[in-house]
Amino acid sequence: MSQDHQSSLGRRTLLAGLGTVAVGAVGANVTGTATSAAAPAPASTVVPSVCVFDVNGSLLDVDALAPLFQRLFGNGLAVREWYEELALYTNVITTSGNYPGTFFEVGKAVLQMMGSIHHVEIRPTDVEELGTRLLSLPAYADVPDGLRMLKEAGFRLVTLTNSPPGSKGSATQLARAGIADSFERHFNTDSVRRFKVAQPVYHMVAEEMDVPLTACCMITAHAWDALGAQYVGFWAGLMNRPGQASLVMHGLPQPLAVAPDLPGVAAQLIKLRRQS
Repeated sequence: MSQDHQSSLGRRTLLAGLGTVAVGAVGANVTGTATSAAAPAPASTVVPSVCVFDVNGSLLDVDALAPLFQRLFGNGLAVREWYEELALYTNVITTSGNYPGTFFEVGKAVLQMMGSIHHVEIRPTDVEELGTRLLSLPAYADVPDGLRMLKEAGFRLVTLTNSPPGSKGSATQLARAGIADSFERHFNTDSVRRFKVAQPVYHMVAEEMDVPLTACCMITAHAWDALGAQYVGFWAGLMNRPGQASLVMHGLPQPLAVAPDLPGVAAQLIKLRRQS
């Protein structure tokens, strides 16, 4: 699998995210009231107080799935192709107004699709292993320090993930990674039966936290996730983790903070909070 092929897939994912935002997308003013689709980022005088964290690929390291993809496809980096296709198809599914199954179920179907594309047999045990590994993703090494910085600075911390909540009594992804207790609330898109970047997903968080949209800052490693949140009225903080980058283009809102890791994003948000 060539680097050019992976880059092409990445571009497809970003375009899918933008397409989802464009279908019925709205911005928001500082009161959270809907405005036009071309609405700018929130007013610069507003500083967010609630940090809303994406989970997979942002807090938790999806590259930990690489051994499975190395065994199946002979290239551990194939995990990034899988995740990019997963983001693409969940965006398309949401744009179409459907919800055929959870994020993990779509992920398993994408693995089988990849097998067909690359002429690799995907056995039921392989699909089962993917599900098991998804539940045990480790946190990035920088995450605990970044969370501590934000909490000590007075930010409220919650998560928002496409991942399903899990079966009753079983440990969640974040609990297995040892960071679940760092957050006030945990939200997942299964509650509204839409995947990010559908607008109801972000509205749900603001409503449940009893804050205006502009009090929230989506912290993610995915440019499409940041854009989706910003077009609804959130702020965004972008972590350019390996394989990720900002999408800089005239006419697109840019994140409030950009850094390679969470402490870097946290430091910028804390500085803005202290200056406000």
